[in-house]
Amino acid sequence: MATKTNLHPRNLHREGYDFERLVADSPELDTFTIRNPVGQTTIDFQDVGAVRMLNRALLKTYYNIDFWDIPAKYLCPPIPGRVDYIHYLADLLADSNNQEIPRGGQIKALDIGTGASLVYPLTGQSEYGWHFTGVDIDPAAIKSAQQICEANKLKITLRRQDVRENIFRGVIEPSDAFHVTLCNPPFHASKEHANKGTQRKWSNLGKGPSKKLNFGGQNAELWYPGGEIKFIASMVKQSMEFANQCLWFTSLVSKKDNLKPLSRILKNAKVAEFKVVEMAQGQKTSRFIAWTYIKENQRPLFMKDMRQ
Repeated sequence: MATKTNLHPRNLHREGYDFERLVADSPELDTFTIRNPVGQTTIDFQDVGAVRMLNRALLKTYYNIDFWDIPAKYLCPPIPGRVDYIHYLADLLADSNNQEIPRGGQIKALDIGTGASLVYPLTGQSEYGWHFTGVDIDPAAIKSAQQICEANKLKITLRRQDVRENIFRGVIEPSDAFHVTLCNPPFHASKEHANKGTQRKWSNLGKGPSKKLNFGGQNAELWYPGGEIKFIASMVKQSMEFANQCLWFTSLVSKKDNLKPLSRILKNAKVAEFKVVEMAQGQKTSRFIAWTYIKENQRPLFMKDMRQ
């Protein structure tokens, strides 16, 4: 599949950040704006407070979220890239829905590791009206997500995962059925790896050495024993137990080199189909892997049955 050079066509942020509109809706953002070398308005993306305020403004202006906040040092995700994942998931579901983008609360999505920010349910519900179930192992993240839901009067189901080794077990109930699962997995194998990755990022951006995580992040959000491969491999293994309760299982994959071993794992799991969907945000390319146990000719029926 060809690499995309821009955000998804339906992404509201394709043209960059409209700071004039954002500041008009959220005047407190103005304090954090600066001018880049060519005179354009921007923010300092090394400043955690600035990134947090930008996210708050984006969620208010584009996704009708009047209140949004997260605890200190928690992951503050970049909205444009995150919502791209949602749009490509909508396209994935459309392939089993007569090429029609599915909308409405009958569409059920399961967000693994929803985080304190609740970013996928917030943007996905606003864009497509889907019903989201958000799962996290961190009680503080669940508490933050509950506060966001209550303040904005949102109907998002939240479930606590009590066992670190479990991903789907314990949170998918026997009566559940989902059209899609999504996940931004912890992609480092340890805290040390996360710190080294951050230093490389700042160096590549020409910012010099820095230990700052501008988007923050806690242990469960950034690293997992064995890293991304181990986490997604466990996800695939557990997905087999719920093969008939979900149309598409998906996960972001941060490292392209991980695709080959993950493909082998999926072949061994005897899935009906798996695919890699590539996305791009500026110069950065990202991707997610999707797999299903439902045969192609049965997928439209799965969509139809769940929407009745």
